[in-house]
Amino acid sequence: MSGGVTTNQANSVFVSAPDGLRLHVREYGPRLAAARPVVCLPGLTRTVADFAALAPALAAAGPRRVIALDSRGRGQSEYDRNPDNYNLLVELGDLVAVLTALAVGPAVFIGSSRGGLLTMHLGVAHPTLIAGVVLHDIGPVIEPKGLARIRSYVGKLPQPRSFAEGAEILRQLFHAHFPNLTAEQWLAAAERGWRMHGRALIPTYDVRIARTLAAIDIEQPLPPLWNEFDSLARVPMLVIRGENSDILSAATLAAMAARHSGMETIEVPRQGHVPLLDGEDMVRRLVQFVATCDGKRVAAGGTAS
Repeated sequence: MSGGVTTNQANSVFVSAPDGLRLHVREYGPRLAAARPVVCLPGLTRTVADFAALAPALAAAGPRRVIALDSRGRGQSEYDRNPDNYNLLVELGDLVAVLTALAVGPAVFIGSSRGGLLTMHLGVAHPTLIAGVVLHDIGPVIEPKGLARIRSYVGKLPQPRSFAEGAEILRQLFHAHFPNLTAEQWLAAAERGWRMHGRALIPTYDVRIARTLAAIDIEQPLPPLWNEFDSLARVPMLVIRGENSDILSAATLAAMAARHSGMETIEVPRQGHVPLLDGEDMVRRLVQFVATCDGKRVAAGGTAS
């Protein structure tokens, strides 16, 4: 682990993955806070910037320690020379390495899309690390239509000449799923999706991540992850779904609730995959949910009490 640089009320630290690749972590709040830590895991091509509004609020409300991870090939984490390593098994090993290096004990995990898949896999591999879960527009069944849509644009977007042009590219692509976003929100999305490199804007992720999706047969449903989902049955769970989501269906959400007693849900109107984690009401509800996890103690056998 290498030392941190304080930016935007956060401390950036870098941790070595099991294969030596350099991983970036954004850390908020005191490391020795009594409240449960929170671990934020972004989506397939997303970065810690997705939690820029939520993470400071969670840290201040505890006060609690909050960390957000740029998976390999995303954000400030190092790109992998072998794009075949952009897979859930390798990224799960990276996550465990980060938790170990930063001495993060049982934590509340906020998993956005692919980050939620990682959380479900962690529930099988290391159940005692999890004290609560927020699944952000993801579940055990991924809708093929949504997966096909994502595959159609990941690594293939035009290169904008400015963030304003990038905002328009995103608006044209996603307006049907997010009809109510303002011009300022589209611009903020562009600033999360591209970064300045020299005099050009480039994506904030390794475009070779698209190979992860290219190998998937869209005509065949992906194997469901009910076993992985059930590994989280012992801990508090909140599921956020966008009303227009084409990744997490309403039917899957209902099936999840039937299998997890006490599961809480938030449906975000007029938003798709993935809903924004900002706005006063959303942040307040997530702060409240995370606070309910503080009293849960995970025993060695994986049972919360």
